[in-house]
Amino acid sequence: MLRKEGWRVNVKRVHRLWKAEGLQIRKKARKRRRLGSSDNACHRKKSMHKDHVWSYDFVSDRTEKGGRLRMLCVVDEFTRECLTIEVERKFKGKDVVEVLKDLFAIRGRPMFIRSDNGPEFASKAVRRWLEQSGIRTLFIEPGSPWENGYIESFNGKLKDECLNGELFLCLAEARYIVDRWRLDYNHHRPHSRLDWMTPAAFTASCPVVSGRTCFPSASATPNPQENTQKNITPTLTEVGT
Repeated sequence: MLRKEGWRVNVKRVHRLWKAEGLQIRKKARKRRRLGSSDNACHRKKSMHKDHVWSYDFVSDRTEKGGRLRMLCVVDEFTRECLTIEVERKFKGKDVVEVLKDLFAIRGRPMFIRSDNGPEFASKAVRRWLEQSGIRTLFIEPGSPWENGYIESFNGKLKDECLNGELFLCLAEARYIVDRWRLDYNHHRPHSRLDWMTPAAFTASCPVVSGRTCFPSASATPNPQENTQKNITPTLTEVGT
């Protein structure tokens, strides 16, 4: 980011200043209890293009007076773009459906959506509506959040960089601050996995993919950049819900 602004700086100097100012202290990684064996894990069924696989999950927080806040985060796994963060006091299955309806009207529909087996996502209302919309669900194995790694990584950034440093007085303030952080994440923060492009810029560079796309076989290990620029179509296999 400094180099894009015209600064002639060395990586080691920036890293030294970054550590001296304590801008981001790495937490000690906890040992993973188990990786899980579900076929719907993100490292087994990888997103191949924009709007191929979305993932969603909840993040919880509280206001200054102890009121509960729940945040529904939706991420496009291929572009790493955060599509929305809806902040409410509580969510039910029908509330999740309404959020997805609004998002589909603005963004379009994904082919698959990945989540855990939480009651809001596994409810009859959500599953019935997704089936009627032609969207297939990818439920990860219970107790294995690493199988939904893209949204878990995003949730960690949201907590470390926004929620842990803010004190929300009310629901309206939480909505404003969280959405402001989401826009900054999408439009101003380069991502290492996107060749240091921002998620919004990378999304704009992605070609439109029409037709049904399944997942590649286990032997294929596609590169998102290669698929975007060269329009490679790997060997496809059918996927179960």
